[in-house]
Amino acid sequence: MISKYRLRDPLSPYRALARNFVLVVQMARRDVVGRYRGSFIGLLWSFFNPLLMLGVYTFVFGFIFKSRWSGQTAGHFEFAVILFAGLNINNMFTECANRAPTLIVENTNFVKKVVFPLEVLSWSTLGSALFHLLVSTLVLLIFSIVVRGSIPWTAVYFPIVVAVFLPFVAGLIWLLSSLGVFLRDLKQAMGIITAMMMFLAPIFYPKELIHPPYQKLLYLNPLTTIVEASRDVLVWGRAPNWILLGLYATVSCLFAWASFSWFERSRRGFADVL
Repeated sequence: MISKYRLRDPLSPYRALARNFVLVVQMARRDVVGRYRGSFIGLLWSFFNPLLMLGVYTFVFGFIFKSRWSGQTAGHFEFAVILFAGLNINNMFTECANRAPTLIVENTNFVKKVVFPLEVLSWSTLGSALFHLLVSTLVLLIFSIVVRGSIPWTAVYFPIVVAVFLPFVAGLIWLLSSLGVFLRDLKQAMGIITAMMMFLAPIFYPKELIHPPYQKLLYLNPLTTIVEASRDVLVWGRAPNWILLGLYATVSCLFAWASFSWFERSRRGFADVL
């Protein structure tokens, strides 16, 4: 069954979100709460997890390896801040990409319900990952205040950077979740692919370490632009490259629309396979 949203309308993915916003929030909340259900401190783990990881990064890279970011940092804590800013984006992306291939398979009860809008599963998954990104960013900002005494005013641009990234991630979830119904090996493949993408983006190293003629190849990785923009606004205290971010936003929205259209067309075969 094709959704009531017209596939030729580039705003169709966002109309789906607006119409089912309350449902998306409820499902994302259920996902977040369910992840920590039964644990002693419950939802507080969403705060302590990134805090503990930041402590590990600080100890390992700052005190053991004494890592420096292309000569720009002097303290033991600086590298951990820079690294964490990039890993937060990667963790959000990885969480969504690795869950997407089994998203429909694990919710077959919704497939049987003709009236249920399957497209909201992408938005709810993204909402859950976005919650963890925001908590991790809060930990990063608090750590920056403690270590550096302040946070750059350009941090106000961070919501814009994330907003540019969201359509791409949502589109990826629609694409992978629909393909995952027919290609069950996709789940195993995505674990390898996301690991490769992490190391092929300038997360653990500055892009200047790459030979100049090959630096542009890093931008074929969809994580690179967002990771660099996040560091610009949260760490370096400078505005992002607006032209590059604008191009990314355009491609991101087109990809989301194409993936949503594919999802709406392929969903007709979900019930037969499941």
